[in-house]
Amino acid sequence: MTKISPSVLAADLSNLAAEVADIAAAGADMVHLDVMDGMFVPNITFGHPVISSLRRKSNMIFDVHLMIDAPERYAEQFIDAGADILTFHVEACKDPRSLLEVIRSRGVMAAVSVKPATPIEEVYPLLDSCDMVLVMTVEPGFGGQGLIPETLEKVRKLRAEIKKRGLELEIQVDGGITPDNASEAVSAGATILVAGSSVFRSNDRKRAIEALR
Repeated sequence: MTKISPSVLAADLSNLAAEVADIAAAGADMVHLDVMDGMFVPNITFGHPVISSLRRKSNMIFDVHLMIDAPERYAEQFIDAGADILTFHVEACKDPRSLLEVIRSRGVMAAVSVKPATPIEEVYPLLDSCDMVLVMTVEPGFGGQGLIPETLEKVRKLRAEIKKRGLELEIQVDGGITPDNASEAVSAGATILVAGSSVFRSNDRKRAIEALR
């Protein structure tokens, strides 16, 4: 079954613990925590202290997406803070295979991500070292954008490569995911849908999650 990971970019960050509890009750499979540094992407969100504080309030699966330069500098701090899944960008890391191995050695799901302009083939050499690939379906750094249709072709190519190799990897898509395009993303090969506005800004979050699924 398709998994739903609502992004807190669209949540009320002044009431984050309650917001995460609400989506858990509404049936979300995990919560997507976008970490931005103002360098790799233009915006700044929060760091590991916020995730550590939230961890004490929630048993949700923490799906932590590092949109930061040199993620190897901070990866273990985010693991210590409570990340269950840790994703970093291949564009931001000098030795992605080594970082994937570090993350896995800590018992955390390791994932790499690519921006819309990055060829999906850049992650192929890493597929045997990761548990998930995140295909950005918008430019990272801002919530509320519309899905870039061409990015779904990258999902199709990636799913075909994973199948050819006989691997079992999750494919996550992030950006502009709504009930109108969720089925197309899943048909392309996605198994985890990240959705911010379509969940957190809904008056009925349970129904919003069910509509995506």
